[in-house]
Amino acid sequence: MNIEQFRNYCLSKKATTEHFPFDNDVLVFKVLNKMFALASLKQWESGDGYINLKCDPEYAIELRETYQSIKPGYHMNKQLWNSVYIHRGELQTKFILELIDHSYEMIVKGMTKKMRESLQ
Repeated sequence: MNIEQFRNYCLSKKATTEHFPFDNDVLVFKVLNKMFALASLKQWESGDGYINLKCDPEYAIELRETYQSIKPGYHMNKQLWNSVYIHRGELQTKFILELIDHSYEMIVKGMTKKMRESLQ
């Protein structure tokens, strides 16, 4: 997976927008202004790119115990966010896309009913 595939997949999600709220390096994807994925462009360029994704706490632990390429979220709440390292060759693109879906769904699930209905 490259950064464009990641970007295009995130933007294909309903009501998703991209931002650089912190600086010109960290690309953030939000659904209805709620963050569900972010990545450092400099890290991708250096060949050790990762994506921070929200995750169910129990599933996050399971993923970290199973995959060396999944770590507690860098600069994030470590219970709810994982850093998924893309370029280490362990994770298949299909699985990474499933993790992005899971993050998006976690954010949508936490929204108000009115917000969720606006996504229909």
